[in-house]
Amino acid sequence: MIKILIVDDQTVVCEGLRVILNAAPNMDVVGVAYDGAQALAVIPNLKPDLVLMDLKMPGMNGIHATRAIREQFPEIKVLVLTTYDEDEWVFDAIRSGAAGYMLKDSRREDILAAIEGTMTGETRVDPGVAKKLFRYVREGTAPNPDVADQFSERELEVLQLLAHGLSNADIADRLCLAEGTVRNYVSTIRSKLGAADRTQAAALAWRYGLVTPNTPLEDED
Repeated sequence: MIKILIVDDQTVVCEGLRVILNAAPNMDVVGVAYDGAQALAVIPNLKPDLVLMDLKMPGMNGIHATRAIREQFPEIKVLVLTTYDEDEWVFDAIRSGAAGYMLKDSRREDILAAIEGTMTGETRVDPGVAKKLFRYVREGTAPNPDVADQFSERELEVLQLLAHGLSNADIADRLCLAEGTVRNYVSTIRSKLGAADRTQAAALAWRYGLVTPNTPLEDED
């Protein structure tokens, strides 16, 4: 059962999400908070697995709350669910440690899938937001040889798949490695990038041009 904390300043949104998520057989909304500070206050008692985070809220907004949650409770995933898709919100949320970024007009099925995917280590991003990320990579980032030279060929292979949202288990299956070996590679990659978690490692990989948008994610026949 995935224990979820909803953080949004709109009561109607919170109650609507509560109904939708509680209807899923593997999800349980353990609480609601109406700003970031309130979320931080209730997390120790509620112990959620995932926080569904709005961004623009009075008091402590979702960006600051996401950063604080990732620092204080690194085992908790934060999935952004917001109406805002402006570049500054997207990039700040990712830099703060958000594991994914979805928009409130997403289909119910997509939100549920994003929650499930986030809990298995995937990075779920709304298609419209993904276009902004790819544009940022294409126009604002060139491969940095100084950074790339720090990594072995195998580490770069792992980083490619990590940055495209694959879990450790999926990466292990793709590269025919033990999952523990992949976990060690991810730890080394994070250390070399100075990343707090795998989501930040993925964001930095895109920023430094270490990832190619056309990396195949499906097995070839």
